[in-house]
Amino acid sequence: MKKITLTMSVLVLSLTTAWVAYARDDKLMLPINGALELKDADDKLDGSIKFFFGDQKTPQILKKLGNDTSNKKTNAFGKSSEKACNWAFLSALVAFEKKAKSLGANAVINIASYYNKNTMSSATEFECHAGNVIAGVVLKGDYATIADK
Repeated sequence: MKKITLTMSVLVLSLTTAWVAYARDDKLMLPINGALELKDADDKLDGSIKFFFGDQKTPQILKKLGNDTSNKKTNAFGKSSEKACNWAFLSALVAFEKKAKSLGANAVINIASYYNKNTMSSATEFECHAGNVIAGVVLKGDYATIADK
């Protein structure tokens, strides 16, 4: 009986080690416009909040209302990494939109990727990390009231 228990323990340890060895964490740089042009973006975002990425020029900033981080993960199983990442990205923007509305902001500015607390600021791309089962996007940004143009 001891031999069977020891054999099972070795087998479980081997399978666990093999699973970890095959786990992946791919860093992807994806186009912001690609995610924003998806039908899902129109369905999820109502357009009442404007988003400005990286160093994009904004209309006059009337008032800053704080900053925040949005950390969103999604199930990547059976999906392409790009599809899962776009979904996580849109989920992060939805969270920003909801909070902006609650603060009375009409924009989120200076949006940058912030995965593992490393800032990657771009007006055209966002960073996503995709694994076998989960894809994740972390964004940070500032809530603001901007002049309407």
